Amino acid sequence: MTKDNKQDYQTIKHPLQPLYNEDSQILILGSFPSVKTRQYGFFYGHPQNRFWPLMGNLFKVELSTNIEERRNFLLKHRISVYDSIYQCDIVGSSDASIKNVIPSDLKVIFDKASIQQVFCNGATSYKYYQKYHAKETGIKGIKLPSTSPANARFRLDDLALEWKEILKYLD
Repeated sequence: MTKDNKQDYQTIKHPLQPLYNEDSQILILGSFPSVKTRQYGFFYGHPQNRFWPLMGNLFKVELSTNIEERRNFLLKHRISVYDSIYQCDIVGSSDASIKNVIPSDLKVIFDKASIQQVFCNGATSYKYYQKYHAKETGIKGIKLPSTSPANARFRLDDLALEWKEILKYLD
């Protein structure tokens, strides 16, 4: 394994707007969008990411890959989504390579929505939420296992057991 070369790093700004509305009750934060997600143009766009199959499992629905359908599903269920990091230097999609972080502005979400709880999709999201956001929001984030394909330790059923925690905050 080679050490990351300086030229492998790219400075990237978050290409997506946070998804929320005034009815949103929970906020699910990832760390930073993967290359595939940035190409897809919406959250959790990597075909092997288990976020969308997991949502289907938890809410007993089948979701297509249509962005508008996914957007409407989240809003209907009072779920907002964004990422802990707004800009960083990163190699590909590797959370482990992230450096020079500029945190996301979560104030816009909290000013308009009634967020009751923040859930972090994986350890990197949780790390940066705790470092930059928890004090400002006054909400202690809950770390959930990552839905990323890199987290091969958790099968979909295992993720569902952990992630069903979000349902307690949605009426």
